[in-house]
Amino acid sequence: MTVSASGTAAQVEKAFGTGLGYYRVAGHIVRLATRTMSVPASIAGTVTGAMGINQSIAKPAAAATAADTAARRASGKIKFPPPPPAFLPSPPCGSYYNQKIATVTPPFGHGYPNKVPYTVCGYKPGQFRSAYNVGSATGKGATVAIVDAYGSATIASDSTRYFKMNDPGNPFANAHLSQLLATPFDLSAATQAACDPASWLVEQAIDVQSVHSVARNAHILYVGAKSCFDTDLFKADQTVVDNGLADALTNSFGTPSGDILLDQAERTANDNLFLMAGTIGMTVSFSTGDDGDNFDLTGISAPSYPASSPFVTAVGGTSLQIGRNGQVIGQVGWSTGRSFKCTANVVNVFPSCTKSALNTWLPVSYDGGSGGYTSYRYAQPFWQAPVVPSVLATRNFTAPARVVPDISLDADPSTGFLIGLHQTLPNGKATYTQTRFGGTSLASPLLAGVIAVVDGLQRSSGGSNVGFINPTIYRLVRQRGAISDVLPGGKQGQLRVDHAVFITGGKGSITSFRELTYEGPITFCDGAGNCATRDNTLSTAKGYDSMTGLGAPGSRFITALAKS
Repeated sequence: MTVSASGTAAQVEKAFGTGLGYYRVAGHIVRLATRTMSVPASIAGTVTGAMGINQSIAKPAAAATAADTAARRASGKIKFPPPPPAFLPSPPCGSYYNQKIATVTPPFGHGYPNKVPYTVCGYKPGQFRSAYNVGSATGKGATVAIVDAYGSATIASDSTRYFKMNDPGNPFANAHLSQLLATPFDLSAATQAACDPASWLVEQAIDVQSVHSVARNAHILYVGAKSCFDTDLFKADQTVVDNGLADALTNSFGTPSGDILLDQAERTANDNLFLMAGTIGMTVSFSTGDDGDNFDLTGISAPSYPASSPFVTAVGGTSLQIGRNGQVIGQVGWSTGRSFKCTANVVNVFPSCTKSALNTWLPVSYDGGSGGYTSYRYAQPFWQAPVVPSVLATRNFTAPARVVPDISLDADPSTGFLIGLHQTLPNGKATYTQTRFGGTSLASPLLAGVIAVVDGLQRSSGGSNVGFINPTIYRLVRQRGAISDVLPGGKQGQLRVDHAVFITGGKGSITSFRELTYEGPITFCDGAGNCATRDNTLSTAKGYDSMTGLGAPGSRFITALAKS
């Protein structure tokens, strides 16, 4: 389906009858064609387009075993990105939701309760298995492929240590981790500025460790792309699909403005690949992003791509509340408003924190949330037609269109996942640390782990992979317990404490009040300082909604999907 070629800028301009220029898009400088590309009439019916000429940058929604020894041996030859700057969770925080309750002083007001829980320190593997009703199933015989950019020299040893500390009955060796790395990685100055390679190491740790947390005996194949540019990530996905290397393929990245601005050549190449994956029984999932409808990034309400492709499962996010015994005690759509408390150590750090505002809550801003919106490029798939409200499907045009997300799992960083990886501390020392992360970067690999569990059950009974799950899960809404409908949660809040050094570079701690299921104003400012503000377009509702899609996997999701 694709032919690789390269040439000088002049050769490319001549071959495709165009010019090349640099443009600022979503805060990055990228190369784009200056006019519509063309090819000679004799091959126009064969060539869909040329991808890679118009650049786009993906945003990532981190005792020695044999694999670890190989990684250490390889690290002498491969130049890996350095460990990312550290972020460490600060106490007080709970080991489960509602374990530690805070009295908010001064009261936050606005209808929110005066007593709210502190954020969790980070859920551990067993809590996710319990919350998603994995039971004794392990995913044995299934393989999950993870595609990200770059890779870590210490992922095997970090994960071995992490599971020994936090899930000792589930050794990481059972994951049989293997890696395909597109080395040498592109670590040129320009690419580093665009891609922030160290941030992808956090992504890798989230993906690898969350998959193994859910699917304890599934094999994990990590595929590290050369860079975060679209063509390199496409090649990584293509390697997995063309060679049939996995049963489930999870991708925790996307192009925020891709659904509306990405050229047809790239979308067609990706869509053909995802369609091919479905036909061979491979489940492909993509994170929908961590910025709602992406208005705060681009000034345009549009879903991220490839999540909006109708040939993948678009995974959104929830704020998952896991109780003392591993049970789900609550779940709301992930959309967070954040208000910092003006304390002496952050006076003049935040614009509205002045001496006269000491000990008050600063204005609320949008902090992040489950990605979603209505596509500008794709018509409504048949499986969405009976379920998705027309008011959402026709948000852009009169003809119904594809809406994302499809399904949602835990993503709120304040109800996030405890991961283990090497990070660079403020003193410059790189060391193993444990920290809490979230985002739909967590939701997609969690779903991939669940799919691996289902595929493992299928294999044990002589069945086949579930493959492309979208038509099936849209029917599962009619089965009791299969899909948990995520409803409006009312006025719920959390209190979060962070080390100031990681947020502002200062000293002490910073306290913030977090409004759950935030539906207030979101502001976008361009590079020239021009700003626009409007309310969040995503919300939760009974049935399919624009923030969580169908909802979250219910207590019978695994058995219902396997039987279907």
